[in-house]
Amino acid sequence: MSRPLIVSIPHHLGREEAAHRIKSGLSAARTNYSALLTIREETWTGDRLAFTLSALGQSAVGVIDVADDHVRLEVQLPWLLAMVAEKLTAGDPQGRPPLMLEKK
Repeated sequence: MSRPLIVSIPHHLGREEAAHRIKSGLSAARTNYSALLTIREETWTGDRLAFTLSALGQSAVGVIDVADDHVRLEVQLPWLLAMVAEKLTAGDPQGRPPLMLEKK
């Protein structure tokens, strides 16, 4: 296993709305990306989601902590997924949050 990937994503939604959007996003991911991604376990305890998933034949475990003004993702990825994640999280030059957490 590689070192954990830790990402903090700021938002202006409030805790409840951010959690709602994460839950909706996970449901959409199950439907839209089922050929690539399988969410094996999803357990909410308060404002913390513990999950296990597999993608590209690799497994990963992690947690998402939802706060009033940010979401913190910590996931332990195998080397293949870590390489993909590194490219995806290299940073948006404009510092935008993911669409799921944009205020609407």
